This record gives sequence, structure tokens and C-alpha cells, in this order.
Amino acid sequence: MAKFITLKDHYRESQYFAKRAAILVSMVVALFGLLVFRLYDLQVRQYEYHVTQSEKNRIRLEALPPTRGLIYDAKGRLLAENRPSYLVSVLDSDLETLNQKLAKVSELISVTPEEAEKFLDRARWSRRTGEYIPLRFNLTEQEIARLAVNQHTLPGVRVSADLVRYYPYRELTAHVVGYVGRINEREEARIDLAQYSGTHHIGKVGLEKHYEAMLLGEVGYQRIETNARGQSLRVLDQTPPQPGQDLTLFLDIDLQSAARKALGEQVGALVALDVASGGVKAMVSTPSFDPNLFVRGIGVNAYAALRDSHQRPLFNRVLGGQYPPGSTIKPFVALAGLETGQVFWSDSIVDIGYFQFPNEERRYRDWKRQGHGQVNMHRAIVESCDTYFYEMSAKVGIDAIAPMLTGFGFGAPVGIDLPGESSGLVPTKGWKQGRFNMPWFPGDTLNASIGQGYVLATPIQLATATAILARRGARINPKLLQQPTSGPETKSAELSEGVKLSEPQHWQRMIQSMEDVVHGVKGTARRSGLGLNYRMAGKTGTSQVKGIKQEEEYDASKIESKYWDHALFVAFAPAESPKIAVAVIVENGGGGGAVAAPMVREFMDSYFEIYETI
Repeated sequence: MAKFITLKDHYRESQYFAKRAAILVSMVVALFGLLVFRLYDLQVRQYEYHVTQSEKNRIRLEALPPTRGLIYDAKGRLLAENRPSYLVSVLDSDLETLNQKLAKVSELISVTPEEAEKFLDRARWSRRTGEYIPLRFNLTEQEIARLAVNQHTLPGVRVSADLVRYYPYRELTAHVVGYVGRINEREEARIDLAQYSGTHHIGKVGLEKHYEAMLLGEVGYQRIETNARGQSLRVLDQTPPQPGQDLTLFLDIDLQSAARKALGEQVGALVALDVASGGVKAMVSTPSFDPNLFVRGIGVNAYAALRDSHQRPLFNRVLGGQYPPGSTIKPFVALAGLETGQVFWSDSIVDIGYFQFPNEERRYRDWKRQGHGQVNMHRAIVESCDTYFYEMSAKVGIDAIAPMLTGFGFGAPVGIDLPGESSGLVPTKGWKQGRFNMPWFPGDTLNASIGQGYVLATPIQLATATAILARRGARINPKLLQQPTSGPETKSAELSEGVKLSEPQHWQRMIQSMEDVVHGVKGTARRSGLGLNYRMAGKTGTSQVKGIKQEEEYDASKIESKYWDHALFVAFAPAESPKIAVAVIVENGGGGGAVAAPMVREFMDSYFEIYETI
């Protein structure tokens, strides 16, 4: 059988080879093209991005926090200053790295569990990136040296000088100046992060909070060249920060001390206003606290002790305390009666110790069990006769009384430049209907006329109303800030139209009545007027905390001290040319004439001794 030999087909093989070579060349060209495109993309299109990333590895932009503005009293004494301190902080990074750095730092210096927890919490919720998170403040020289020696093992950890807020007068100015504290999660969510770059504190309460924008200043920046370990080599350029504005107050620390001394160990408040300007010359709420505890972060136990104290030292009673004003409100109620034209100075009643509506069994009792006898308006103010005001208010009604009280600043914040002011309460028929879904009863008017029932006022409202009366109706707006000592000036307290009476002579007669409260032989504050070398006009007040039954008599010895009456006194002096207006309340202190009036007398004596303006 014949065998066939197949010869090679060189032509076909060459075609296959040519196709394969073409494919290979195409692939090479494609890959080379891709490489060229990628090089173009990296070196041309993404040039700026990669240069920036490279610069970030070599250059770090660092915030320079501004110096917080200082706060001075009226005589230029520092109430809030900045003191140098050293702190250790760690560059923000992932939590695992932060934990490692925290462990290394803790081996070298003491870091409490509470400090570590705050540090890690800040890292978890902070929205800032590339910033240093503070770990420990107030480092000792030994701790600074220990960290410096081991700096090469601590990349991203630095020791730096910082200015820490300090309040030299501590408890004396805590409720006025307030304090700064570390920025928390809620605050960080609402602030401008760029504005607070490099800043770890913010005003929490008081003036520190109200004037935060003025005190803060403007952040600066610097570009720093670093090595591969992230350590600083040199500063390339810098934009310096702008310090915050310094503030000068009306407050006088001498008068502040005098007010604190006058209150003694009592729980209460005293506020004094300059009658001409509305400037707050003194504002004390007792007990108080040391604001320096809050600057670096107060401990849990220390804060719990302040928060849970039954005396509430953190509470500013001057602004937030709402109390029945008692008889201190009677001059304003009397003016309301006069304005109706239904009541006159010459009108008199016979006070037998109580008032009673016709055909009603309930008796509205006077503080004086046997009554005052024949009483006109002047005597009703001087001796604080409740029965007179019962009869007068029953005649004129709450619709006449409420607007007058509102005109003097009751029932609404006075607008002082501090946060946390309460509004107090001037009750009306509409208010009661809306609040309790109940009608207004005639007895509600009687209670309101002597500053009881639903009526509530703050000490700052009482002082403001007293100053308006001393100014014969000219409105005054209390404020603490005189002006910044740097930057644009602010206007003094704005004075609006205030209260106008149809008969201007009512002002002088009311002031004379209040003067006789202190200097008259039967005035409820006559003991505080003994030996005065200036004339003071005032009004005592005693407000009930716990109601007593119709036929019962108030006996402080038989009830708990927390149910004792509040003692109040408002006053201004000199009566003929008022310069200072004061309001004081002593919680559960007893009688206004016996307890509160002597405090105001002591404070007034200090005021005139300091200013010698009699």
C-alpha cells in the first residue's frame, strides 16, 4: 500500500506567525499606551493632587489659637486672666494608634482613668482632623523633662505651652464672670470648627458665655516643615492670631466683697445697680463655687457634690431665682391704684387685722394680728399694711395692677447681658385661664397685691423696678459691660420711655413714703435707719413659702427651716438724689425688716464709704 508524505505548509505557518506577532505587538502597544496614559494621568492630570499629598507628608498646617480676652472690674482689676501652663497632646489618628500612644505616654507620666476616658471620647466624636487632642494639662517640670527625653519614641505626641483661664476671685465672681470649659460634643456640632482651630475651651456660663464672640479672638496659622517621623524641623511661614477683646465691667470688686460680707452665711442674693447708667455694681448669689475647677475639667465626684447640694451653689439666684416678692411690690401696686383715679393718698380704711368679702367666711389676714387701725396709703407703705392693699386691690382689680407691674419690668427678662435669666410672672385673667383652665377669682387679686399667690419676681427685676422708681419712671436697662478695652466701644445702657404717671407728684410722695419706711418712727426698717448720715428709701418684704390655715399663727420654731419665710428688702440712696439701687433676698431668712434690711444698710454704708458721694 502506498504511503503519502505531508510536506510543511510554510506559507500558512508564516500567516499564523504574522497574525500572532500582530496580536502580540498590539498588546505591547496597548500596554505601552496604557503606561503612557497612566504616566500622563499621574504626572499631568493629577499633578496638583499628588504634589499636595507630597507636601502634606513634608509640610503640616498648624493652627495658632488666639489669646482669650481679659475681663476687668470698673477699677481695672483682673477678674479673668490667662496663666501659662504646659500640656501634652496627641495628633489625631485612628483609635488603635491613639491607644498605643496613650499607653506609651502613661508609662512616662501619670494619666488618670478619667483623663484617658475624656481623651478617647474626644477622639471618637471629634469632627476635627489633623489636630492635636489634649491629654494632660498642667504638667510639672519633671513630667515635661521625661517626655522631652523620650520624644524620639513618641511620634505625634507633643508638649506645648498653653494659656489657661484663671479666676483670681474664685467664688466671689463665679456667678457673674462664669467660666470656660472644654468643648464638648454638642458644642462642637454647632460651632465653626475653623474659628476654634487649636482652641479647646469655650465659655460655658456667665460673661464668658455671653461675650464668647468678643473674647475668643481670631485663629492664626503656621506652615511647618516636618521630617519622615512627623517631627517639626522649621516654620516656613506664619499668620499670627488676633487676640480677643478685653472687657471692662461696671462691677466693682470692692462692692462685690461688701455684698458678699453683708449676706454672711445666708442663702440668698444681693444685686446693686447704678441708678444713672444701669451698670451692675455688685451681684452676689450665695452659696457659690470655685470656677477654676471647671476650666480643665472637673472630676465626677466634685461635680456631683456641687450639683446635688441642697443649697444649689451652681444656681445664680440673682437671675434665675423666682420668688414671691412679698410687700416689696406694694409701692408699684399703690401707683397702679392711684392711676385708676379710684384711689387717693387721703383715702383711709380701718384695719381690724383682716379683710373679708361680703357674704364670705374666709378672712384675708394682715401680718399684724390686731390690725393697724386707721390707715391711709402713706401709712400702708410705711407699716406695710396688708389689709389696706386687700381693700384697694379689690376696688381696682388685676386688670389695672398687672400693666403697672409690667411697666416696671416685672413678668419679663430685664435683658441683662448674662445668660440664664428667668422671666418671673405677672399673673392675669388670661394667663390663669390658659395655665389652669380656671377663672380668675377676687381672692387672686388680693394675694397678688401683697406679692403672694401667683406673682413671682427675680432679684434683678426687683432691683430694676426700684431703680425705675428712683428715676421717677425713667426706664433703665441693667448691664455689666462698660465697654471693651480694645476694639469698638459699645453704647451705655439704653434708656427707654419707662413709666409715666398722670400726676407727677405721686413719685415724690411714694419716695417719701419709702423714705419713712427706713427713717420713720413706725417704719418696718426703722432699726436699719438708726445712725444713718444719708437718707435711704426702701421697702421691706416677707414672703410665705408655706401656707398656713385660717386660724393658725405662723411660728417658725414649729416648722422645718426650709419652710420659713423669705426675707426681702429693696432700697435706693440717697433718697433725694438716688445713685445706687439695691435688692436683697434671703431664702428662709424670716422677716424682711429684721434680716434683709440690715444687710442692705451694711452694703449701703460700704458703698458711700468707697465712693464718698453723700
